Order: sequence, then structure tokens, then C-alpha cells
Amino acid sequence: MNFDSAHLRALRAAVDEGSFDAAARVLSVTPSAVSQRIKALESETGRVLLRRSRPVAPTESGRAVLRLARQLEALTADVSDELGGDDTSGSQSPARLPLAVNADSLSTWLLPALAPLADSIVFELVREDESHTAELLRDGAVMAAVSATATPVQGCSSELLGAMRYQPLATPAFVSRWLADSPRDFSRAPIVVFDRRDELQHRFLRTLPGGASLDPPRHYVPGSTDFVEAVRLGLGWGMIPDLQRPPEGLVELSPGAYIDVPLYWQQWQLRTRALDQAAAAVRAAAARALRPPVPLPARP
Repeated sequence: MNFDSAHLRALRAAVDEGSFDAAARVLSVTPSAVSQRIKALESETGRVLLRRSRPVAPTESGRAVLRLARQLEALTADVSDELGGDDTSGSQSPARLPLAVNADSLSTWLLPALAPLADSIVFELVREDESHTAELLRDGAVMAAVSATATPVQGCSSELLGAMRYQPLATPAFVSRWLADSPRDFSRAPIVVFDRRDELQHRFLRTLPGGASLDPPRHYVPGSTDFVEAVRLGLGWGMIPDLQRPPEGLVELSPGAYIDVPLYWQQWQLRTRALDQAAAAVRAAAARALRPPVPLPARP
């Protein structure tokens, strides 16, 4: 198939912006033109590529074409940057790099790593649970991800960065109110949970005798900094990364207990200057901020 670059840009813009109208504004064309380009792309592939929902969403076939659209744009931008390397007018557009990252990394070590690259790369950061960021790579929504998934997505590479360590913490007043008994009864003590995909608190409970069957009350606080603040204010106990642990005011519920979450850098197997620079920056920052990586044991 010979894909038309304008058609591919229309598909990418519609998915990124969520509607044909918004894509038209980005591309400086009419919504009708966006619709016609996507229909032409669907005719060429013989597949429905977009669900006309609110927001529009790619079908399974659309995700494959979307990956192609992003890859071609990335390669084109890289070549344009190289050919314009002697241009001192400052007219070169920065490369666009969509990345998926978990909230705790975004709130601690990742942004300082990317900041020195902001003059040459425009980052589109998509926040997602570290167990699900790989799905965004698979869907073609991002070009790289900080992920808890070791197995590389098809067409991607995976590199172990290190681990974030989480400890079960609460205020002394909360412990006195809910967990004063010995042994501690976690069945009624409220917990703070990031969202419905956050399993860390229940992973800790499952390490306790009978903990797998516990279903305590839970507060949902979908913000990394706000999550820590909710625990600090005594709403409940929660698993807090050591990078965000307040210097005082919180105590460990089980001294010495922790959960290490390994983090991986997954990216398309596509060499562009922007991806290479971002990967190097992330790798260096992770080496400074995260726990030393512990590789998985070799399979027999």
C-alpha cells in the first residue's frame, strides 16, 4: 500500500485531538477535509480505522495505521532536523514525542530528566498506571513508556531502569485509632488508593495472614502528591514511594516491609534523535533516583 502522508496526518490528528473539528484546527483545514482524508485512508486499507465516537478512537486496524503515521512523522522530523542542522535562523520546529509514564515517576524523577531537552523536543506526557502504560505503546498512542511490564511490546525494546520502593505508611494518630491492637486488624482500617487500577495496597495486604480476603474501606485519591497528602492528613494508610515519603509525620505499619516495583523503559525500535536523547536522559535519571535494578531470575 502507498499511504498518503496527508491522510496519515489526518488520522493522527483526529485521534490525538479527539474530533474531526479539533483535528481540522490543528491541520488548518476544514473538518470536511479531515473526514474525506480519513475516508480515503479507510478505502485504501479496506478497513474501518476510526470509531466515530466522542472522542473518536482507533479500531484495531486503526491502531496499526496510527503507529505507522507516528513512525513516519518521527522519521520525517528527524531527517528535516538533520538537513536543517546548519540553519541558524531558529526556524526548525521541535520534534514531538508522546510518552506514557506512571504518576509517581512523573511527580518525582522524570520531569527533571526531560527538562534539559525541552528546547528541541515537545513532550506529550500521558499519565497512566505503570502496569498499563505498555497498552498505550501497543495502541500507537505513544512512542515510549515508563512501564512495569518487562516483556517488550511487539516492535519495541525493553530496558530495566530500576525499582521504586513503596512502604505502608500512616500517621501515628491513624494507627492509634484503627490499628492499635496486636496483631493489627487491617479489615476495618481505611486505605488510600490512587484509582481502581492501583493494586499496591492489596498486594501488601496479601502478604499478611488472611490478608487476601480483606476488603477495607477505601478513599480514591487520583493524584500522586494528593495521595501522599491524604495519608499525611489521616484519611487512611497507603503505600508511599520512598522518593515521596515526608521527612516526618508518618510511621511504618510493618517495619521493614516494602514492595519494589521494577520500572522499564519501553520504546519503539525506531532510531530518531529525539527518542535517543529522551532514552539517554531517562536512563541517567533513573540510575540516580531509583533503586538498583534487580534482573528477573533466568528461566531454567
